[in-house]
Amino acid sequence: MNQFLEGEAATVAAGEQLGVIAEPGSVWFLEGDLGAGKTTFCRGFLRAFGYSGAVKSPTYTLVEPYELERGLIYHFDLYRLGDPEELEYMGIRDYFSAASICLIEWPQRGRGFLPAPDIRVRIEASGAGRTLQLASATALGEQMIQRAQAD
Repeated sequence: MNQFLEGEAATVAAGEQLGVIAEPGSVWFLEGDLGAGKTTFCRGFLRAFGYSGAVKSPTYTLVEPYELERGLIYHFDLYRLGDPEELEYMGIRDYFSAASICLIEWPQRGRGFLPAPDIRVRIEASGAGRTLQLASATALGEQMIQRAQAD
């Protein structure tokens, strides 16, 4: 699934659209260059769960939890991760449960310590906007993408 996003508002809207179809227990990898719009996408995703506050990238804390009425979301930013093994020390496995959704920016930095994603979201600069590409990596991911395409 590919979508052109013209501006920040369109990126937020795409995140919100996908947040609506997100299933508990799902893992989302957010890929793209620095400044591509991954955190902006997360802002929209969280809006779908009723969150209206500021969304900042947890670059230094590595994870920001959001306990919301519709569910528990963990937003990770692994950009400053020095060694993937650090994830083991912070108890990374405890975050992945059937009740939570995990959004992970810079997942390649956690290689070997992260579970496989259900959905890969790739955001890239494209002319005056951005291109959003979705790819499923599991049956759950495929079901969510099919629901997004049906809406």
